[in-house]
Amino acid sequence: MEKKSSIAEKFKSIQGQTSPFPFLIEVDYAKGSYLYDKTGKAYLDMIAGVAVNNIGHNHPEVVKALKAQIDRHLHVMVYGEFIQDAPLEMAERLTAMLPSSLNAVYAVNSGTEANEAAIKLAKRVTGRREIISCYGAYHGSTNGSLSLSSKEIKKKPFEPLLPEVNFIHHNIIEDLSKITEKTAGVFLETIQGDAGVRQATTEYLTALRKRCDETGTLLIFDEIQCGMGRSGKHFAFEHSGIVPDILTLGKALGGGMPIGALVSSQENLDLFSHDPMLGHITTFGGHPVVCAAAAAGLKVLSEIDYEEVDRIGQFIEDELLNFKIVKEIRRVGMMFAIDMEDAEIVNQIVLKCLEKGMLSFWFLSHPESFRLSPPLTLSWDEAKEAVDILRAAFGECLINYE
Repeated sequence: MEKKSSIAEKFKSIQGQTSPFPFLIEVDYAKGSYLYDKTGKAYLDMIAGVAVNNIGHNHPEVVKALKAQIDRHLHVMVYGEFIQDAPLEMAERLTAMLPSSLNAVYAVNSGTEANEAAIKLAKRVTGRREIISCYGAYHGSTNGSLSLSSKEIKKKPFEPLLPEVNFIHHNIIEDLSKITEKTAGVFLETIQGDAGVRQATTEYLTALRKRCDETGTLLIFDEIQCGMGRSGKHFAFEHSGIVPDILTLGKALGGGMPIGALVSSQENLDLFSHDPMLGHITTFGGHPVVCAAAAAGLKVLSEIDYEEVDRIGQFIEDELLNFKIVKEIRRVGMMFAIDMEDAEIVNQIVLKCLEKGMLSFWFLSHPESFRLSPPLTLSWDEAKEAVDILRAAFGECLINYE
């Protein structure tokens, strides 16, 4: 076996990087709530691939569906030309979990692609050009999705981005007057993830829905991170009862495989088929192997006991609030932001947890917090193990910090 240092050097030299500080775990295999490296060390995965492995790693139902589909066929044609069982089953299972107005699915390859398609659909439906997003938002890193995100330091090197994108403040009802008859669509994370788990209030979403209806503007909920059970319900908008015109999904939808989806009414999505024809197109969107995994994952998700999920989440929250090092916790379901004194102690905690065999992670835009997003299938014993590891990490970091 190559020495770890030489493998790390190879990794950095031939694989494109996004951060100068990768974890560099040499993954051997993963199962349930754990990753295992090539030395046999186990890591309790309390981040789940950043809200991707919501039903744990290598769920047997997903693996079974993948193997069955691989034996039948892989890619056969660009999106939408052939009838294939796996994409059809995925769409049927997904729409069965949603309100009747969200009755059609356009499958793509990732969450950011779903948002790109949603931008186009909002413009196509309304004939308008302005898009409104929220301060604190993160909608992805492709050109259009980045335009809707508010972190200027992340956007500046890639300008010019999309024109006619404006911003309102999350949970500030007075800002909704900025939505006018010139606005094609309003993008909103029902729970802002990268901003540190900030949930939109029912009062705000009710007023937002009303304003969009008054101005003929499409309401688009980005639930790429907070959907698929992460919030303690199938979809985070269920907490308020406010239904969007367009829903974008990704991350956990694939059961561990890469996928995104644009969900709207059949009437809206039909507009992509004419004037112009192929108004939106993807070669690999709706790939049968990925959709087979997604369909199996949706079946598993439909059977999740969300009351038990919340009980375990509440236990973790209550235990961590006992430590003076914790300033505040924002939690919805199994989506946690844990506030510390400053970014330096956050960094220490994340690295101490890694050293002790547990994965936590940073927020891109909220450095004073670290995040937890464990699998929804996390057991009580695993939750207690996580608390024990955090207790030890807090203790060591507090000694160093003080």
